[in-house]
Amino acid sequence: MSEITPSRRRRRRADADRSAGEILRATKDVLAVQPHASVEDIAVAAGVSRQTVYAHFKTREALISAVFDEIAAEAAAGIDAARLDRAPAADALLHLLDISWRTLQRYPLLLTVSPPGGDSTADGKRHEPVFDHLEAVLSRGRQSGEFASGLPVPWLVTAIVTLGHAAGDEVRTGRMTPQQARDTLARSALLLCGAD
Repeated sequence: MSEITPSRRRRRRADADRSAGEILRATKDVLAVQPHASVEDIAVAAGVSRQTVYAHFKTREALISAVFDEIAAEAAAGIDAARLDRAPAADALLHLLDISWRTLQRYPLLLTVSPPGGDSTADGKRHEPVFDHLEAVLSRGRQSGEFASGLPVPWLVTAIVTLGHAAGDEVRTGRMTPQQARDTLARSALLLCGAD
């Protein structure tokens, strides 16, 4: 039996990573237009076999969870890169909401596909970086006097996130255009925070 050399092992790992990445990309594309797509549909779009999908992701739920993790990480990286601490709190809040909204527009599957299993712990972890940034912006705005609301900051974080979900629902149901929902979300968040 021949040994697998380290360079061959690295090449196999790189091929596996590419394959998993292609499956995730295809999943985002397919679920955006077909929220109940099967693993077979996703495999066809990724150009791999169903067995290959299952080799990377044990269940459809695990695959969808990985997609949500990747999208959340991308949004968090965008917020990190925005350096919100350098702008006035009201501007930082609007910028954070804009980054989140652009993520929603880039991945319309977020409007129609729910994270699998109702695992609130996993969903909370997924959103933790965004919550942390939002809490920092709101705390800074309160300290600077830009935000006059006397409501507790953790409550404001939850309320703004809930408003974001409501804005997404309005777009999903066709009651608002994406632009109307985005503008209404921004105005609502500023009002809630007691911004001028």
